[in-house]
Amino acid sequence: MRIMNSLLVIVWGPLATVAVEPSTYPTTIDLNDQSERQVVIDRESGQYLGHPTTCLLEDGKTILCVYPKGHGGGAIVYKRSADGGRTWSDRLPTPTSWGTSKEVPTLHRVIDPSGKKRIIMWSGLYPARLAVSENDGDTWSELKPAGDWGGIVVMGFVEALKTGPGHYLAMFHDDGRFFTEKGKRTSTFKLFKTLSLDGGLTWSYPEVVYKSSEVNLCEPGCIRSPDGTQLAVLLRENARKKNSHVIFSKDEGKTWSAPREVPLALTGDRHTAKYAPDGRLFVSFRCIAPTSKRAGRPFEGDWVAWVGTWEDIVQQRAGQYVVRLKDNTKSYDTSYPGVEVLPDDTIVTTTYGHWVAGQAPYILSVRLKLSELDAIAKRKD
Repeated sequence: MRIMNSLLVIVWGPLATVAVEPSTYPTTIDLNDQSERQVVIDRESGQYLGHPTTCLLEDGKTILCVYPKGHGGGAIVYKRSADGGRTWSDRLPTPTSWGTSKEVPTLHRVIDPSGKKRIIMWSGLYPARLAVSENDGDTWSELKPAGDWGGIVVMGFVEALKTGPGHYLAMFHDDGRFFTEKGKRTSTFKLFKTLSLDGGLTWSYPEVVYKSSEVNLCEPGCIRSPDGTQLAVLLRENARKKNSHVIFSKDEGKTWSAPREVPLALTGDRHTAKYAPDGRLFVSFRCIAPTSKRAGRPFEGDWVAWVGTWEDIVQQRAGQYVVRLKDNTKSYDTSYPGVEVLPDDTIVTTTYGHWVAGQAPYILSVRLKLSELDAIAKRKD
């Protein structure tokens, strides 16, 4: 099936989806009990720690991690690893304003038109705020408003564009509560895009890419095609009526295809994707299906990863593997993950979850190679 040639900036009418339920589900692999793969990044008795994101530096071994003390909102905690995520620092000092964060913090590497590298950290709701590091995370600025607007999970991703050096695309969503200072909840979810032309320091006023009250598309995660010519954005469906969705762009995010459903194997929340060296995709997310499809689905409510290819997404195929990374004992409220690929092909994926029944969630990473999953799958045959 070819990607649609007719691209729209905004799809205002009924949702244009294709029902896709492959007759087979991918091979399932369960890593839950392989504790040798697991590294506890932070845990505090009685304290909710959640929603981490990570950033791997160019040395291939330094990983930065931020997460809130609370469900989304709460003071931001900052740690770093100097050995590819095997060990972690104590909690590091942070600017005063980081204690006022209202929502999930997200980290992103950016490079300006002159080649200057920075790391930016977003903190959402109204107003969306931005902190900047000029020295690879050694020191940080205070959080400052990016504009007179806000939203939820700002930003799900920040993607470098081919339109020029220092050009970036970012997306987020809102349901009416946080885009303006005195917003109110509506039944309509809006997906927004914003652009930076100066390496992530300033951002354009957000534009609506898609809106609907029929399905609630949110928490975008971006994947660029292997040949670099297309972007795909995976989207959570928060009404729990349909599978997750995907939209495509052939013009660096100027216009987008109508949303369509992805297979059940790739359905869930807060997709984060990276390519492994062999060209396969590793996508980490919360395994949540539409309400009508939850019974009997493998690993429902847990932290999972999908392994497949770009063409699997384009052709609406189920993919190669669905992997349970860790059993989430609460059956929801988990998996806003970071995914990093080290020079030796090790994938370090990081998230929060209720890993011990009845106890507060904490931050955990899992280490694996796709070759190891292949070996496990072969033994299952």
